[in-house]
Amino acid sequence: MISRYTYRTYRGLSGAGPPVCCLSPYLVLRGRRAVTTTSVPATFDEETDVLVIGSGAGGLTAALRAQSHGLRALVVEKDEAIGGTSAYSGGAMWIPNTHLSQAAGVKDSKEDALKYLEATIGDVGPVSSRERKVAFLDNGPRLVEFLEKAGFQWRLGKGGCPDYFPEIPGGSMFGRTLEPKIFNMKKLGSWRSLVRKRPGPPIAAYVTESNSALRSGASWSDFNALLKILLRQALLTLLGQTPSAMGQALVSQLLYLHKQAGTPIQRKTALVDLIMDGSTVVGATVKQEGGQKTIRASRGVLLAAGGFAHNKKLREKWGPSPASVEWTSAPPGDTGDAITAAMKVGAGTALLDDAWWGPTVVCPVNGMNVFALTERARPFSIIVDSSGSRFMNEAEPYTDAGHHQYERHQSVNAIPAWLIVDHSFRKRYSIGGLLPLQPDPKNGLESGHLFKADTIPDLARQIDVDPAGLEKTLSRFNKMARAGVDEDFHRGVSAFDKYFGDPKIGPNPSLGPIEKPPFYAARIYPGDLGTKGGLLTDEFARVLRDSDGKPIERLYAAGNTSASVMGRTYSGAGATIAPAMTFSFIAVDHMASYNLQQRQTASRFINISPLFRSRFSFLVSGLTMPKRKRLEELDGAGSKSQKQHDSTSTR
Repeated sequence: MISRYTYRTYRGLSGAGPPVCCLSPYLVLRGRRAVTTTSVPATFDEETDVLVIGSGAGGLTAALRAQSHGLRALVVEKDEAIGGTSAYSGGAMWIPNTHLSQAAGVKDSKEDALKYLEATIGDVGPVSSRERKVAFLDNGPRLVEFLEKAGFQWRLGKGGCPDYFPEIPGGSMFGRTLEPKIFNMKKLGSWRSLVRKRPGPPIAAYVTESNSALRSGASWSDFNALLKILLRQALLTLLGQTPSAMGQALVSQLLYLHKQAGTPIQRKTALVDLIMDGSTVVGATVKQEGGQKTIRASRGVLLAAGGFAHNKKLREKWGPSPASVEWTSAPPGDTGDAITAAMKVGAGTALLDDAWWGPTVVCPVNGMNVFALTERARPFSIIVDSSGSRFMNEAEPYTDAGHHQYERHQSVNAIPAWLIVDHSFRKRYSIGGLLPLQPDPKNGLESGHLFKADTIPDLARQIDVDPAGLEKTLSRFNKMARAGVDEDFHRGVSAFDKYFGDPKIGPNPSLGPIEKPPFYAARIYPGDLGTKGGLLTDEFARVLRDSDGKPIERLYAAGNTSASVMGRTYSGAGATIAPAMTFSFIAVDHMASYNLQQRQTASRFINISPLFRSRFSFLVSGLTMPKRKRLEELDGAGSKSQKQHDSTSTR
């Protein structure tokens, strides 16, 4: 369940309990799984120190950190494009108490952030242990500073998003969410085409200014926010740049650092199996167009290959019902390969029934899935089930909203649910990517992505919702909206609700009566940013065994491949990417701490093959490299050992 504190103390005002779609607070699967291992080959086809599976923000961060320690890093990516789900994202990172927030005068502390995480996440077992929370809070600021020194450019935007539960002890109204600065992709040269393209047209916008731009019909200041973004895009393009923003900028900046460092990144290279020597992971078997090959990793393997959002069988097996791969915002390659490979060698798992949920609509213009981040909190809107009834605070954090939609569906058909708005909404705010200034799309109305009617009963009949139920709901809602108090679900009480509302509307910026025709409706699906469950890891990002909870030596996981430290909730904007990058950073630091006395596995390789006996001195030198060698000391092009790996870095 989501934090007991969150539901009973804060969101509990709505009367909503823990989501019944979640099978248990922990869902740690243990003790019954067969373990299969791949035998150690006499020789490996390729060798490295740190093998990174996946090229999202977490994997790219890990490879940079490895090189800063003087270690060889190899990144393999099964898709042709680089960036994974990170490239589709808003690119924001929720990291409290950074040097950037301190410089901006934000009052924050690790103690307050820990208090906040303890309160919002609650008890969800070892996946969100106090040690893991502390590791995240200790190393997140270190990660931000490390990347900045390497050349990454951050932005702490004005008027940034508050924590998602800012009233809870330790919560903050501003300063914990960072985002990458807009980046000129032409700097990537030939690598520019490798970055995974985000759906939709390119737009040079920051997350923290998009909220205002998406209500461009509400006021001149909001219209100017949209105009500013469009002019910026046009100006940068006229200047010969190819601006990237949000997740595109995050991945592009990281990839640019890798281009400078000469990092080998092998694309169209899929993980097949992990190779074990006894109880230790020593490498992996991967598949390329030319066949399979084995890669030895002397320090460790990091699994940062995303979750299983596009694996229908796994979603049906582990997740709530109904399950669909059509509603997710994750890329098609997100099929759980790394998770299942680790499970074959005995890895434990947690939270497999959960995801980074978010109400999703289909864009009336182009038919793409759109995360309904702002629509739900705007005035003049509600979400109803097939009976025409509301069932949640529509403006609540999106993961909570996803849980509540599945919960409601247990008793009343609520998948899809329906977003109901009127003309007052339509002329002010965007709906599924359709801007206020755009005319009603004929193709959207004909395809059924958007419905329109002059009366509520007619609209209800079009969408197969009980007309009497919907009219009754709207009658009550409109009275509460005029009074500014949602007596049923307390919408607009939290500062988070108000942030995505409309400050020009009173007395409650998140409420407005739905009474001016024409009326509109759009389907709301329980979409997601990716799955949240995965491999069980400790505070060093080490994968833990299913049987006894102890680490599998030299196997690490981060991002959506691992079960999230955030448990079943979503603490703030960027609470997916920040742990992914931070625990990737932590994993490599732990790999770099190995020494010959602590790890004796090299001796077995010497006994197996004369080839490894001849390479033993090289292995020792790799194991005793200085811990903190800076990335910028690698002379920009990478070491000779790195170049030995570069069988076309962007193959």
